[in-house]
Amino acid sequence: MSGFWQERLDHLKAEIEADVEKGAYFGAVLRVMRGGVVGFDEAIGYADGDKTKPLAKDSVFSIFSTTKAFTNILILRAIEQGRFALTTKVKDVLPEFTGAPRDKATFFHLLSHTSGMPGVWMPKPDMYLDRLDELYQAVIDNVHGNVEPGTRCDYSPLAHHVLMGEALRRTDPKGRRFRDILREDLFEPLGMNDTSMGLRADLNARHVRPDMRGTVPIKHLSRTLPGDHALFEDPDVEAPHVGCASTVPDLARFAEMLRRGGELDGARILSPRIIQMARQVQTKEFPNELYRTVHLRMGWDEMPAYMGLGFNLRGTQLGPHQLGTMTSPETFGNYGAGSAIFWVDPQQDVSFTCLTAGVMTQAANIARFQKLADIAISACT
Repeated sequence: MSGFWQERLDHLKAEIEADVEKGAYFGAVLRVMRGGVVGFDEAIGYADGDKTKPLAKDSVFSIFSTTKAFTNILILRAIEQGRFALTTKVKDVLPEFTGAPRDKATFFHLLSHTSGMPGVWMPKPDMYLDRLDELYQAVIDNVHGNVEPGTRCDYSPLAHHVLMGEALRRTDPKGRRFRDILREDLFEPLGMNDTSMGLRADLNARHVRPDMRGTVPIKHLSRTLPGDHALFEDPDVEAPHVGCASTVPDLARFAEMLRRGGELDGARILSPRIIQMARQVQTKEFPNELYRTVHLRMGWDEMPAYMGLGFNLRGTQLGPHQLGTMTSPETFGNYGAGSAIFWVDPQQDVSFTCLTAGVMTQAANIARFQKLADIAISACT
């Protein structure tokens, strides 16, 4: 097998099987590729805690904040098209975005999580999270700046990507809905046929129903379906921060597009240059305030945020990290609440895509994906 040490890949599978057996999580679907060649492609364990539904390689997962990666890419694409710039103030595209100090924030600040606004999980209590227009208005009305843009890094669970989703909608030359922009400009060109904003009806039979296991601090309410997290079952969702469903094969295609510098199978989404910019650290030595809290609670050393333009980066400081400790500093990717991750290591020419069932706490999830990343990278010869 080109570029991989098979014995170490076998160990990777055994580690996941052992974690599943002890109940750390229910199961995982994982694909590791190097230079476009698949080295590891396995579905291990189950979709549920009762072990009634084995996972398959084409199982459909609610990918939570991994959705943000798709919004980020469309924003970078819009920047390349000249619809607005990294330096454009958000208020110049979204005039309702007023009030100091947030009115100084640019699209650079949204992408790098340095807008000066707090990391709000829900802009107002008990609201539905399934409509972009309502999410946007709630952000405008309720999420205000705490500090000057560019002076600290607060991971934004919702607000930044709601603003970016609305900016894409308002500047779209065809006047489309955000969900249609996603489908027509990203999913269809990349052949991501099992990926959708909202749980498309034909994906329902393969869907891994999210089991939050008490780890997620908010509800994800839908106006059309009952349940605390019904958003992830609803086909008619437009939530640029958490609303997508996908599979490992599809998300691996997305990761491969990034590894290849913005192109896959003749479909070019971005230029190599903007991807090079996006995987550079844009947050100085600021900590990520969300993960600073996690690290302090666990007694871990504080880490810099290492945010690029929409991507989480490995960076240079050694410490607990979802992207591993052995990956290269420019390794970049995105993740979703205690369950989902993809990353690309440009130095090792590796892409890693993993979706799991049974949501883990933040600290346990960091440790889990760090372990799997390091084993995967150690399999490269």
